[in-house]
Amino acid sequence: MNKDTKIALAGAAVAKMERKKREKHASDDSNEKGYFMRVIFGIFPLLVIPVVLYNLLALGFGGAVETVNAQGELVRSTVAPILNLLNGPFMHLPMISGVDWMLTKGDAILLVAVIFLFLEILKSTSTGTSTIINHAVSMMLFIVCLIQFLLLPNFATSTFFILMSMTLLDVLAGVVVTIVSARRDFGVAGDV
Repeated sequence: MNKDTKIALAGAAVAKMERKKREKHASDDSNEKGYFMRVIFGIFPLLVIPVVLYNLLALGFGGAVETVNAQGELVRSTVAPILNLLNGPFMHLPMISGVDWMLTKGDAILLVAVIFLFLEILKSTSTGTSTIINHAVSMMLFIVCLIQFLLLPNFATSTFFILMSMTLLDVLAGVVVTIVSARRDFGVAGDV
């Protein structure tokens, strides 16, 4: 091999190493962005989404508790004004039996909440710091829901009660699953 060929091969090897170094650095940046998103996803309780949706409906479209009747008298409602909205149809589907199956808006919110509760329980199987923060934020969400249920008239519905119960189950199940997972991880590490 002559001297020029050796220099060219050495230059190609150096260029290849620099290219690999740049690719590794670029993948590290994308991993850092992905890590940040995973941490945010781990801390953020997904049940916030249906609770915020219910809050938007209750505070924006719920209606007033007190109305004026035809005689001009002030009448206070005994049920939550949002019930008409929650019991309204969200979707109709004809069944083979000949009847229409109707999903109400309140039922749709609960269906979304059940899916998010399932995902929250799956997230709680990890034992990291973000999981513990998630449980704390979930507990705060439950406390906010409890205060709303007790004090605000548009939140005194069975739909919101079930939603609030799901936030409590998220806290309880999450803590239990995390403790069992941590105990199992600790037990495996201790036996090895």
